[in-house]
Amino acid sequence: MLDTVTATRIIKKYPNRRLYDTELSRYITLSDVRDLVVSGVDFKVVGANNDEDLTRSILLHVIIEQESGGKPLFTTEILSKMICFYGDTVQAPFTSYLEKSLGLFTEQQKLMKDQMKNVLGTTPMNAMTELTQRNLEIWQEIQDSFFKAADVKQKSDDDESSNEPDKS
Repeated sequence: MLDTVTATRIIKKYPNRRLYDTELSRYITLSDVRDLVVSGVDFKVVGANNDEDLTRSILLHVIIEQESGGKPLFTTEILSKMICFYGDTVQAPFTSYLEKSLGLFTEQQKLMKDQMKNVLGTTPMNAMTELTQRNLEIWQEIQDSFFKAADVKQKSDDDESSNEPDKS
C-alpha cells in the first residue's frame, strides 16, 4: 500500500547560489520556487554543505523578485512601517497578527471561489461576466420602464431610417 503522507521536498542551495531540486534531480530557478509555493508543495531549502535551513531566505528572494516586476504588493509606506516593528516589543504580536490575517484572507478567498463555483457552476471570471451581462439587461429594463412611464418614445433603428429623406 502506498504511503499517502508526502515527504517534504528538499531543495539544496549550493555556494554558487544555484538551487537543486532533489526530487526532480535538476537545477531550478526562483520562479520555479514560486510555482512550488503557489501549488502548495511542502518544501524546504537547505544548504548543500551544512543542511542549514535557508527556506525563509529563499522565500524573501522570491518576494524581492516579485516586487521588482510589475505592480508591487508592498508599498514604500508598508515596508517602512514593517521595518519599524523590528526589535520593538510588538514584533512578535505583529508577526502573529500578519500570519492570522493572511490565513483568514486566504480562507475567505478560497471559500468565495468555492461558493461561486458551487452556486453558479462556473469559474469566478465567468460568474463576473454573467453578472455583468445580467446587470446590463436589468439596466435596459429599468431604462425602458422609465421611458414608458414618462411616455417618451425611444428612437429605434427603424425610426431613424424612416426619418431619412427619400433618395429617389
